[in-house]
Amino acid sequence: MTAAPAPLSDDQLDRYARHIVLREIGGAGQQALLAAHVAIVGAGGIGSPLIQALAAAGIGRLTVIDDDVVALSNLQRQYLFATADVGRPKVAAAADAVARLNPDVRFVQQNERLAPANFDAFASQADVIVDGSDNFETRLMVADAALARRIPLVSAAVGQFEGQLAVYRGWEAGKPCYRCLVGDAPDRGDASCADQGVLGALTGVLGSLAAIETIRQIVPFGEDSAGKLLLVDALAFRFRTITVPKDPGCRCAA
Repeated sequence: MTAAPAPLSDDQLDRYARHIVLREIGGAGQQALLAAHVAIVGAGGIGSPLIQALAAAGIGRLTVIDDDVVALSNLQRQYLFATADVGRPKVAAAADAVARLNPDVRFVQQNERLAPANFDAFASQADVIVDGSDNFETRLMVADAALARRIPLVSAAVGQFEGQLAVYRGWEAGKPCYRCLVGDAPDRGDASCADQGVLGALTGVLGSLAAIETIRQIVPFGEDSAGKLLLVDALAFRFRTITVPKDPGCRCAA
């Protein structure tokens, strides 16, 4: 029998009051967030605001994997970090920031590159996986692993003045996986922020939107976002949502 969630303390009732008064979340929803485990790939442009938002929301356990260190050029968009963090491992700096923000959150740092060999340790008992990685090879690996383990995947990406966001639960009837969108390992190069640039504030927008969709996977509210792709165009001041159909020839449809 599953143990009943611990009642919210007086401090938690105060801290999360604006969630609790939302009919769609309430006290039970906040307890679910406090009991949840979210695994995050990358503590960079997407991961930095995402971690900040999820920690503030009271996600009880955040596991973050990233093998990079904070660089001065990161600070234009990765505002979880400060100048004093330059040269530190991103996961260590993020852990300190989360500890300052919310003592309810257990932060598990993995200062290494994600690979098939360490994926199970990274995503063990995760309720949601969020991919904010900056290379296509990692995105495919994360998507395939999340699908195989039937863990909802929130995938966000950003470049220059554009971003995209989607939720994938490809094991469900009628719901696509990531490969339904991109195909079966297409040959494409990765364009980095260093090469092309990126509007710093746009990473905050996509990271915050990814946090909303992560919370939605734990405490469902509104319309289900799985099967939809949100496209953000900051140059045109436009948000568009398109439907991503399940590909009947994809491995997720087998």
